[in-house]
Amino acid sequence: MINLTPQVNLLAERIQPLRQGPARVLVAIAGPPASGKTMLADELARRLNAQKCQTVVVPQDGFHLDNQVLEERGQLHRKGAPQTFDGAGFVHIVRRLKERADVAVPTFDRTRDISIAGARIVPASAEVIIVEGNYLLYDDAPWFDLASLWTLSVRLDVPMEDLRARLIQRWLGHGLSRTAATRRATSNDVPNAQSVLDKALPATLTLAPDGTLA
Repeated sequence: MINLTPQVNLLAERIQPLRQGPARVLVAIAGPPASGKTMLADELARRLNAQKCQTVVVPQDGFHLDNQVLEERGQLHRKGAPQTFDGAGFVHIVRRLKERADVAVPTFDRTRDISIAGARIVPASAEVIIVEGNYLLYDDAPWFDLASLWTLSVRLDVPMEDLRARLIQRWLGHGLSRTAATRRATSNDVPNAQSVLDKALPATLTLAPDGTLA
């Protein structure tokens, strides 16, 4: 994983002038699973908050459909694919986040593998909202409606072979054997990652594998 300090500094410099507008600044951090979105979003939020710019991170993960719903739809084995999220609800919340008002958002409890509705309040005082997720720049309904809502968007470009290795390692970290981890990653996570790459919409900036941000 690259040192993100230069990229975080550059992004913070790009974002600061955008605060002068009437609407909140919405920053999208988009990319396939295991591309490093959460790390970049958290580091950027930490930097902006240190600069006295109140910033909140809103992950797309809070919009996972419940496992029981996915089971009923025969989609539990595809959890993480676009159709296993409340996409329309997510688009609605992102539109609301544009307004300078308190907005309730769900969170995802990884320990229990469930989304929790209304678990956080994004305060009206927040100036910048960083949204991170797989499908923020995704050319399919309803996700493509998000593209026009971002003040600034960043795509993380990671080679598929690196994504595959990281996704397998993620399952190994959950205690699966090498065989089981590889099967879980290649049967669902890797196809999801490929879908993100295949249907990617343009971003304001792209973070390349060598750390270049342009």
